[in-house]
Amino acid sequence: MPSSKKRIETIAIHGSMNHDSASKSVVPAIEVSTNFVHSKEGHQEGELLYARHGNPNRIQLEKVLAELEGGVAAAAFSSGMAAIGVVFLALESGSHVILPEDVYHGTRKTMVEFGERWGLEYDFVDMRDLQLVQDHIRPNTKLIYVETPSNPLMHITDVEKVCYVAKEIGAKVCVDNTWPTPLNLNPIEYGADIVMHSTTKYLGGHSDILGGALIVAEEDQFFENVRKIQYGQGAVPSPQDSWLLTRSIRSFPYRMRAHNENGAKVADYLSTHPKVKELYYPGLKNHPGHDIARAQMRGFGGMISFLLDGNEKETLKVVASSKLIQRATSLGGVESLWEHRRSSEGTLSNSPENLIRISVGLEHPDDIISDIDQALAAIK
Repeated sequence: MPSSKKRIETIAIHGSMNHDSASKSVVPAIEVSTNFVHSKEGHQEGELLYARHGNPNRIQLEKVLAELEGGVAAAAFSSGMAAIGVVFLALESGSHVILPEDVYHGTRKTMVEFGERWGLEYDFVDMRDLQLVQDHIRPNTKLIYVETPSNPLMHITDVEKVCYVAKEIGAKVCVDNTWPTPLNLNPIEYGADIVMHSTTKYLGGHSDILGGALIVAEEDQFFENVRKIQYGQGAVPSPQDSWLLTRSIRSFPYRMRAHNENGAKVADYLSTHPKVKELYYPGLKNHPGHDIARAQMRGFGGMISFLLDGNEKETLKVVASSKLIQRATSLGGVESLWEHRRSSEGTLSNSPENLIRISVGLEHPDDIISDIDQALAAIK
């Protein structure tokens, strides 16, 4: 018999379309009001109060995000960095955090610049080595922050094993699932407590929405802290952005399958190119983390990094020689982007000077490959 459990395509479409508009419209309206009428008895528990606290469009967005990740609740924010910051702010002062050595530059910068001010201790660790993670545990370790694949070197972390280590010491695990998306990975299934998304990326999918989200496995004190910060500091998405993001999510599973397919084809092409010194893509069998990635992921995404067999000047020349692929930061849009990652990240960058990061879009893969080929031909 067919399963009664809803599949991700159905969740993505219908998870944000239930509404009580008197018009009976199929698509929910955008409700821009910043305030809401109280009951005659005064404001009652469960009623909308003020747009910073809740808005119908944001409530719909949070509902579908939680359902996509298999969580119980979600909190939406105005950017991915706002969401990342709240993960750390929701911890008790004096907490110790373990983060990946190769982690998104914005996450590293936030911890380095603000961690001490927020009363946090932290270590950056190569999470491919579980023993290293265990060696860095302190009595006050309260959070292990995971990014897999890592940005930009595509290190793979075994989510289930890290969650086991965290549970042994009573720490939480937060997984940045921006790159894999819920189509390819559901960290909560492997024991994660919190899932972070920059919804700007694949969930938005069109490079025109800024947003972030935290999804949790349970509504505990940590999530209560998240809500207090969300309501109090007000870094929330607008009704328009919430509405536009839920619209984009309805097509995201199909877009993501195409990103997976195109990414694999571009990686296969680059794997034999003489001007590519090292290639980082977990879908390749020779990737050091391939077996773990294959075990916990259903697809490998559209992000690729590689080291050019050349210096920084030559790397910049290759990136500047593209005609179809645009030179820009960010990822997950329908259009292909690439960048010289080190110059994008700035002073705290750990990226090699000859690294190029590609977000493989939804153009025909032969056209993407042809453009990469002619750009690589720009150097001898």
